[in-house]
Amino acid sequence: MSKVVQQPIETEKESEELLTGCEAVAHAVRLADVDVIAAYPIRPYTEVMDTISKLIADGKFSAEYVIADGEHSQFEIVKHASSVGARVFAGSSGTGWMHAMEALAVTASDRLPVVAIVGNRALDDPGAFGVEHNDALTVRDLGWLLVWVDTPQEALDTTLIAYRVAEDSQVMFPTAVALDGSFLTHSQHMVKIPPPDIVKKFLPPYKLGKRQLHPDNPISIAPQVNEEWVLEIRKQNAEATKIVPTIIEKAYHEYEETFGRKLGDPWLEEFMMKDAEIAMIGMGSIAMPGKAAVKRLRARGVRVGFVRIKWFRPFPTLEMQKALSNLDAVAVADRDFSYGSPFYGGVLFNEIRSALYDMKHRPITANFIAGLGGREVGTQDMISMYEETMNLKDAGQDSMVRWVGVRG
Repeated sequence: MSKVVQQPIETEKESEELLTGCEAVAHAVRLADVDVIAAYPIRPYTEVMDTISKLIADGKFSAEYVIADGEHSQFEIVKHASSVGARVFAGSSGTGWMHAMEALAVTASDRLPVVAIVGNRALDDPGAFGVEHNDALTVRDLGWLLVWVDTPQEALDTTLIAYRVAEDSQVMFPTAVALDGSFLTHSQHMVKIPPPDIVKKFLPPYKLGKRQLHPDNPISIAPQVNEEWVLEIRKQNAEATKIVPTIIEKAYHEYEETFGRKLGDPWLEEFMMKDAEIAMIGMGSIAMPGKAAVKRLRARGVRVGFVRIKWFRPFPTLEMQKALSNLDAVAVADRDFSYGSPFYGGVLFNEIRSALYDMKHRPITANFIAGLGGREVGTQDMISMYEETMNLKDAGQDSMVRWVGVRG
């Protein structure tokens, strides 16, 4: 498909529109002036690609929009387009993300800065379209950067930041922006949309430099090296991940300076944590009932707070230690599962326990597997998590794992 001629922008002022999380990501892709989009839309992220196609058809955005024959092809397309110097975008959900796993793995190993959306959805079987985090979490150990957002505004802002971070010459890792299916992909909020000319000041053109695949630059990408060089390549990538936190923090700082809006801490959102003795922790849209529960418990005189994790990879270890250093106990709400893991707990729970291991004063840690398959986690559920964590603390136990709302 040939590129559509982009129409002149009528206004360079910030606008505000009622958008879903999916639509907000689509507008971020437009603002980032992405070159190649590969689409094989499945729910709940379908509306991202629908909106992008409409923006292109209406002349508001110029890009190569490739309709793939499946998720694997979709991510192969953007991987190769990225290698020849194109800024790219793709996305998927649930088992679609799994179908692309070969391409996802090599994209990270080859250090190609693909940016993708994951509309979090349960993995089959049994079939379910509701939110779980296990789909995105499957790439946590491959080199993908992972970030969870909580509102459509944060979805737009974070997608732009994802391009800035992923394409930094010191980073060059693919980045997945995760949105809870239905709860965020389909919910509408008022979203501030920055003008394209300001975005260009924040997001420089994509450059692969000497790594760009081109006839005038004969290089090899992903050669077969076997035992001769694999260890060294893995170590190089591991060292590069240590640089990423500094680049993320720099990107957030420059985003705030460029757009004149505060985004808060890049790593954690802390809610009523200043004098908290106990905290509840989670990712994504579980923050809403978590905050509501904190407000109700505070009305009873309880000193409790909520911590929402934004970036999961790289994991905010030091920031987590600082946030939880003076607490007696924490209740971790996992919207995922990890069969056979330590203590049979969730992924987030065991990451947090590991992060807290070196602390002299370690809070008691309770884990709650909740909201799987899209089941709603309500305010009362979060209050119950707090109460069970208090019982654990009073009993002098160190940890426990509970599945919330299981019938039968």
